[in-house]
Amino acid sequence: MTAISRSLATAVLIAGLGGVSGPALAQSGRSVAALLKPPAPSQSDAAAIVAIVNGDVISKGDVGNRRRLFALSTGMPASPEVLDRLTPQVTHQLIDERLRLQEIQRRKIVVSDKDIADAIGQIEARNNMPAGTLRRQLESVGVEFRTLVDQVRVQIGWKGVLRQVLAGTGDITPADIADQERLFKEQIGKPEYQVSEIFVPVASPAATADAQKFADTVIQQLRTGAPFPVVAAQFSQSQTALQGGDLGWEEPNQLDPAVLKVINEMPVGAVSNPIKIPGGFSIVQLRGKREIGRDESTVLHLRQVFFPFTTRLDPANPTAQQKQMLDRAKDLSATAKSCDAIEEANKAAGSARPTDPGEIRLEQIASPPLKQVLSSLSEGKPSQPLVAEDGIAVVMVCSRETKNVGLPSKEELADRILGQRVELASQQLIRDLERKAVIDLRS
Repeated sequence: MTAISRSLATAVLIAGLGGVSGPALAQSGRSVAALLKPPAPSQSDAAAIVAIVNGDVISKGDVGNRRRLFALSTGMPASPEVLDRLTPQVTHQLIDERLRLQEIQRRKIVVSDKDIADAIGQIEARNNMPAGTLRRQLESVGVEFRTLVDQVRVQIGWKGVLRQVLAGTGDITPADIADQERLFKEQIGKPEYQVSEIFVPVASPAATADAQKFADTVIQQLRTGAPFPVVAAQFSQSQTALQGGDLGWEEPNQLDPAVLKVINEMPVGAVSNPIKIPGGFSIVQLRGKREIGRDESTVLHLRQVFFPFTTRLDPANPTAQQKQMLDRAKDLSATAKSCDAIEEANKAAGSARPTDPGEIRLEQIASPPLKQVLSSLSEGKPSQPLVAEDGIAVVMVCSRETKNVGLPSKEELADRILGQRVELASQQLIRDLERKAVIDLRS
């Protein structure tokens, strides 16, 4: 066994610092190979019109690509019966996206290719996927990659629209923060919930049954292992979609009363049934629970060095460059005496990763091996080399402290206020666009 192979036996991924990774898409209950790839529709069939939105056409091919994208993201078999059940809600989602895209274009908001690539990369990173996984898996089941690109373009562009809408009215004043702080103090000692959501809109009373059916399908797949962040990123219609549906920590007064009633009875880790709320249905996952203002945590301040590999690591056959990186990491582990030394070493390594990953809460580290390493590592002492597929890291704990992190700072309170205003503006604007639109929905 090589030195790198031995190191891999106890390796941890430094990318897990401070993050929560979901399972890879290919591990969401079924392998990609198990998905049924339907025969490709004829060119004329794919071009058939499903809807016209203010003159823009949504084709049968558009609907087919989006349905298969959903099937892939949830691990569902892309059989004709399953795809047919998805059609009504997917069609509504595409109509909604056309309206948003038209507003983005009307306001001359530009979304660059780099913005889109970065967003897709973040989705892959949150779900522990190597770069390029989404493209390969989409193509393997006959989904055009532009289907995902178009969706992400709208999500990013819509944020630009909301920035314009809120310009001049989105400023958070000291009085706003004081009011939020007063509300928070009134909640101290009450439960607080770490929640993720998938929002399924209902455009009209006549569409309620279709939306309910779609939400039931989503929940069924979530409960059989489909990763919540991936499903939320693809199909939630709230502004948290690109963050995998993550709402963060929510106080009781921040949640819809119907959602709060359900969450109060849920165990941590559970996924709710569809909850009827104004504008649609909410599917929530309870990821954590604590008392407001009484959350003590071990907080670490770290420095890290990352020695990148030029190619992906094959543990059985490491390259000369990978062996060289391991030797450099070992030397650093044996000689580094301070966090300043770690900073200098990271600069010398030319790593694109930051030396300071920011404040780390020990309890929130997703990787058990990494959590164990950092729990037992003495301050000012470098770790042993931590090997991953793309490189080797050495970390050092500069300081650790126990503090109450349940009391939000003024900056965090301002972020909460802004988030609430953004979501409200989004809902109001899309309702206005729907009311003014000319939509020809074909049978």
